[in-house]
Amino acid sequence: MQAQIQALLAVTGGRAGGEERTAPEVNRGYQMEVAKLAIFSGEAGKVGGLIIACRLYLRMKMREATVEEQVQWVLSYVQGGLADVWKENVMEELEAGEIEYKIAEKFLMSLRKEFRGGEEESVKAAELRKLEQGGITMEEFVQEFKRAARGSRYEERLLMEEFKRGINRGIRRKLMEAKNLPASIEQWYKRAMVLDRNWRESRKEEERLRGKKEIGEGTQKQEK
Repeated sequence: MQAQIQALLAVTGGRAGGEERTAPEVNRGYQMEVAKLAIFSGEAGKVGGLIIACRLYLRMKMREATVEEQVQWVLSYVQGGLADVWKENVMEELEAGEIEYKIAEKFLMSLRKEFRGGEEESVKAAELRKLEQGGITMEEFVQEFKRAARGSRYEERLLMEEFKRGINRGIRRKLMEAKNLPASIEQWYKRAMVLDRNWRESRKEEERLRGKKEIGEGTQKQEK
């Protein structure tokens, strides 16, 4: 497969790697200039840009190429780092007939799926660090926190730290001053929800009693 890639690049005048590299122009009738692709070495933050650039080039310059040629062309820009191992595995599977792509888009989607994991994790982690309870109930906050935590890959100790930071100060202080601190993230969830629920019910009761007292005082003033 590597030999096929090199042969394709040699025929079309392109060279994988190096500053003077040019992508193969299989569709020679289309002379519009297209920006050169940068080598992709498996960095999660760059896979999205690679996919977009490949789509543009394939549509503008390689419409008449076979799917195999399109896949080989994309693979010629996948080099170095974590990407090398994945590339070698893909080439072996293609040569053995274990996988086959009907359209180049399917291959691009497998490329995205393989390398975007780190990107999603960083987004989820950033979302987790921004979460604050504010005026919502603890049940609502816990659900939001769980959604963000699911893709962050944070270990439990870090999840507990982020949860403590995000909940309202009064609830956090009561939990921190308790005789037995919550020992797991699930305990933090449950005990924080109980405290928040009790506080809200107590507040409603105080408002009800205050209103009742104000009504009674108003009646006494009228009687006088």
